This record gives sequence, structure tokens and C-alpha cells, in this order.
Amino acid sequence: MTTYQLPPICILGLGLIGGSLMRDLTISNERVFGYTMHGARAAQRDGFDVSDNMEEVLRRAEADNALIVVAVPMAAVASVLDQVASFAPTCDITDVVSVKERVYDLIVERDMQGRYVGGHPMAGTEFSGWSASHEGLFEGAAWAVTYDYAREGLADDHWAALFTTVCRLASVVGAEAVPVRVSLHDESVARVSHLPHVIAEALSLVGDRGGTLAQSLSAGSFRGATRVASTEPELVRNMCETNADSLVPVLDEFIELLQAARTSLADDPASMKQLAESGNRAYLRMAARKGARRESVSPVKISSRPVMRVHPGAPGWVRQLEQVESLGGRVEVF
Repeated sequence: MTTYQLPPICILGLGLIGGSLMRDLTISNERVFGYTMHGARAAQRDGFDVSDNMEEVLRRAEADNALIVVAVPMAAVASVLDQVASFAPTCDITDVVSVKERVYDLIVERDMQGRYVGGHPMAGTEFSGWSASHEGLFEGAAWAVTYDYAREGLADDHWAALFTTVCRLASVVGAEAVPVRVSLHDESVARVSHLPHVIAEALSLVGDRGGTLAQSLSAGSFRGATRVASTEPELVRNMCETNADSLVPVLDEFIELLQAARTSLADDPASMKQLAESGNRAYLRMAARKGARRESVSPVKISSRPVMRVHPGAPGWVRQLEQVESLGGRVEVF
């Protein structure tokens, strides 16, 4: 008899993230099916259990007591949650949307917070759609898992079990569960995910204005810095506009640094000393935190993230999550 690590998984939206999740769960022999508006036939041809009928898929999720994964753009989340309320009213819910506070607000509006644990895998490429999905996308990635409901003192045994399931979902596909509150999540991704998109778009415009000669001379530093500008504009808009409250202050911070660099470069003599040295130190700190231990020759996978074993629902477990969140660490549930 097959032993599963997870309940049946129903993925709503099979683009890069949802599609890659379906592929990884399938090769892990978990039960997974899903819905997509675009690309259903392609996914079916590839051998996956996919439909373009939302009501049908949700009724099946309800019958199977499946965990629903919302993997649609933020603009579609409200509509999807309304359909979940209609056709799968007892199913537990998680998501992989790149902002968390806006999603949580929609969850609270529908009184779904007792059966919802938010998620966001920090993985992706500049490509989109089912055709861009692939196995192994989440290997070693941080998978943010929200715990605001527990921090508010509202979590019961069912919610603790759901938190455990979402952490295990991340683990099954090779990711590392990182506990985070929704507001801290959105401020952090504004810095390390959404701001880079703004910069890449602007840098692409500056490079393009140099004409064919500038294009001919562009090298790896320019290509690396502008890579994400090849992302579909609608996806970039969706990420940045829905997280504008967190992104605007971070953008102000970035502009202030640029303005200071401009001022020092306009001096006589011109100087790039302060930004170059402080930026290099910041990069080395981040690199050390993120990958200092990845040069190990050990065959055992070693993560650079501090780890804490947590038993959801046990006394003091929320305090443990707060601790590991403050370290940017990961949780292993038992």
C-alpha cells in the first residue's frame, strides 16, 4: 500500500510556480491534481491530472478533503477564494502568492483564517506559464510559511496540523520552511525580490538609450542585472503594485543611495568609495549568511539557514517560531 506524506493536493493555477509544484509532487508520488485556465491541454498531454473546469476541480477537492494551493496572480485571488467558499467550503487552504498581507486580508474578510496557512516559495525564473514549469525549481529554496493566526492566540489543533502539512509540502519538493509574519514577509520581499524588478526595468531603458553600440558592448554585469526585465510586464505589475505599501519606502531608500553616489561622483575629485565599499561589505555579509556552508564536501545536504525542530501545537511553539523567524531560520516539524 502506498504511503503518502501529504493529503491530496489541489493546485489552482499552473503557471511557473503551480506547474513546477505539480511536477515535483508527482515525481514524489504524492496525489495531486489541478486547475488552469490556460495550458490545460498541454499539461494533460504531459500526463498530468489537470482540468480547465474550476467548479469540477473544487468539488473533487471537497470530496477528497484535499489541501488547496492557490497559485494564481494576486488580481485573481479574491475570485478564486469566493469559488473555494462555494464549492470546497471545508478544504484547508494555502497559497504561493508573492505578497502575503493582501492575501491574508482577503482570507479574513471571508472568515477562512482558521483553515488557511500562507506560503511563498522564494524561487522562480523570468519565464511564465505551464511551459516554463519544471522539476527541481524549489530545491534548497526558502518557502515562507505564515503564522499570524497562531501568534494571535487563535490556533487550535486543526490549524497546528495544517501548519505542519504546509511545512511538509515545502519539504517534499526540496524547499525549507521559514516561518514569517505577513507584514515582515512583504517588507522583506520588497527589498530582495520586487525592488530588483524595478531596477532591472529602469536599467534596461538606460542601456537601450545607448543604441546599438551600447548593446554591442554590454557584458555579463548588464545581462545579470537586467535578466528579470524579461519577465512578462503583467506579472511584474502584479508583484510590485500589490506590494506598493512596502515597496515605496524601500525604493526611497534605494533612490537616496543613488543620489548620494551621484553627489560624490560629481565632486572634484569624483568618488565612488563609500558606496563601493559599503555595498561590497553588505554583499559579503549576505553571501556568508546564505551560502557559507555550501562548500562542504559532505554528501549530506547542508543548509545555511539555522534550523529549529518544532512540534506545532505544543507549549511554547509560537515563541519558537518567533525565535527562528528572527534568525531567518527554517523549521522542521515533527
